[in-house]
Amino acid sequence: MLRYRSLVVWTIVTAFLAAGSLGVGLVAIAPILKSLLGEGGAEDLHTLAARANAGGGLNLYFTQVRIPEWVVDRLPDSQSASLALIMAGLFVLTVFGAFTTFMQQFLSLNIVNRTMTNIRREAFHKVLRRPLKEIVIGGPSDAIARIMQDSAALTGGFQALLSKFLPQLTKGVAAFLAAFVIDWRLAALSLVIGPLLFVIIRKLGKRIRRASKASLVSQSELYHAAAEALQGLRVVKVHSAERYEAGRFHRLNKAVLRENNRVRTARALASPLVEMLTVFAAGTIALIAANNIRVGSIEAEAVIQVFIALGAAGASLKPLTGFANDIQQSSAAAERLSELMRAAPESGHDHRLPKLPRHARSIEFRNVWLTYPGAEKPALRDVNFRIDHGRTVAFVGPNGCGKTTLLSLIPRLFDPDVVDGRRGLVLIDDQDISRFAVRSVRRQVGVVTQETVLFKGTIRSNIAYGAENVTEELMIEAARKSRAHDFIEKLPQGYDTVVGEQGLTLSGGQRQRIAIARAILRDPAILVLDEATSMVDADSEAAINEAIGRFGRERTCLIVAHRLSTVLGADVIVVMDQGQIVDSGRHEDLLERCPTYRLIAQRQMRG
Repeated sequence: MLRYRSLVVWTIVTAFLAAGSLGVGLVAIAPILKSLLGEGGAEDLHTLAARANAGGGLNLYFTQVRIPEWVVDRLPDSQSASLALIMAGLFVLTVFGAFTTFMQQFLSLNIVNRTMTNIRREAFHKVLRRPLKEIVIGGPSDAIARIMQDSAALTGGFQALLSKFLPQLTKGVAAFLAAFVIDWRLAALSLVIGPLLFVIIRKLGKRIRRASKASLVSQSELYHAAAEALQGLRVVKVHSAERYEAGRFHRLNKAVLRENNRVRTARALASPLVEMLTVFAAGTIALIAANNIRVGSIEAEAVIQVFIALGAAGASLKPLTGFANDIQQSSAAAERLSELMRAAPESGHDHRLPKLPRHARSIEFRNVWLTYPGAEKPALRDVNFRIDHGRTVAFVGPNGCGKTTLLSLIPRLFDPDVVDGRRGLVLIDDQDISRFAVRSVRRQVGVVTQETVLFKGTIRSNIAYGAENVTEELMIEAARKSRAHDFIEKLPQGYDTVVGEQGLTLSGGQRQRIAIARAILRDPAILVLDEATSMVDADSEAAINEAIGRFGRERTCLIVAHRLSTVLGADVIVVMDQGQIVDSGRHEDLLERCPTYRLIAQRQMRG
């Protein structure tokens, strides 16, 4: 919030001005009460001012203030004119107070909106820069919940602090000071309940903060369950799992209810406890004041004025309990967002790092181990392999053997582990890619995965996603090479056709071709195809493989495939099993000497 220091200062200034107008108004009603309750009957302002000066001046707090004679001479000397002047002054004060209150609210909400916009932007930016390994473990739902739900809860706390707590506090303090100005002895009696109120608010606030944090965690799990079920709705319906998903949502929803009820109890206790103490204090002050009026040590109008001021102070300060609880409740969201903000980003985003020159010689994996957090076994075990530039290398092996994980190391989606004090290396042209800016590494790599990801937007924007200096000709040429141009032109709006979320308005094969066009448009030095043709028919696969073969000249192509037709065209076939490279070579050689490859090939040929 302090990024907007000038706005914050003006918010505080307007809050004090609004509070000051209230305090002045409470003190200024003294002449009205004097006029209405004076023993000698109604008196005008001129007479009251002259009498005050004759007695040493106005009694303001611990000092006497004399009214200048030129002011006394200009005061009205009739009761009706005096009351009219007083009411006019109070009206001006009211208008001024209303204007400053409006400005305070306007400025505070402006600060809150700007601050929350910045927090959401920075939180989203932090999530994008976090290591993929952490997102894979926790899933994206928790991060989304923090960005959206926690920021919404934090917005409530900011609004309670600036637009509610601050103005109410300043008005309460101003009214309280007005009571001290009128009669400090009576006003001081009300301070007795201050420590008790502080203890109550503090104790309940801690309970609210703990319960609110637990509630936010439960809401994050609830969001994850809902998103998971709705994104996989086809699978849910096909397996008739609606009842199971509804039961899972219900259990998590009841967990959220339990935590929210803990917050409810603490919030519900706060107001009646404060009211009870306030009434007790007011009754005590009233008894003391009545006794002092009887013995003549205090004037009746002063008692009335003090009670009016204390009533105004109480009316302003009473809601502070609720606002303090709002702030405590949002502090749980602030803690979760702070954890997100403090999380270490993936390495390689330092702008001082050098850029990796375009790949021209080799790619090498040296002593590479990788274990996913929480996994019992490594996904990769001491992988050592070198690939010359311009070669097409196919990676085959049983499911879960580490093919995709290995190729994910090239664009630094993951980094190798440190084992026995030695860190595994991924080298491009004999240079450790971890020493270079990660963007310069990823710009050289085009990736197409089996799970095609399209974003809501046009086909044009999806093909051009992440590419720079894209022209219409380059985009269409990339679509032609991926065999996507023909079906795109048949669509109603062609390249401007809007695809639905996750590209569900297109077939699997169409989505795959658009993803391949996206990779081709980047003009990568390294092309990674992870089951890139698994969603297309045999004819389309042959055409795409031919196009990729032409496009792959002068580039290093790394292919993960289960279809033998895709593997046979590779310069080298790498066979993996249980996170290790067990053999590599040509198809005929591997059939003779590698049992793992032979089994894979025999299954494919039988198919």
